Amino acid sequence: MMMRPIYGLCALALLLPAACTQFPALDSRATPELLAAEYPALVPVDPLLAAARAGQVDTRQTEAALAGRVANLQARAARLRGAVLSGPEKQRLAQGLR
Repeated sequence: MMMRPIYGLCALALLLPAACTQFPALDSRATPELLAAEYPALVPVDPLLAAARAGQVDTRQTEAALAGRVANLQARAARLRGAVLSGPEKQRLAQGLR
């Protein structure tokens, strides 16, 4: 049980130097054009939400389409599980192997 406090102290010792680092000078990255630019225009959120809702997927329609596809794939899998050779073909093959 004494190991848990040691792990915590080790983590703290590793993180403390990161808190003492110099914050990068971000002001030097801003160009004069950027500093002189106007603030962006505020847009009402309702048209944005309406556009987002219009682009949503209809879950009922998607679920119905997927259910049909699942049924087709399960039927295909059932057909593939069936016998490949008929009875007479199996007998003919068995006779050829003798």
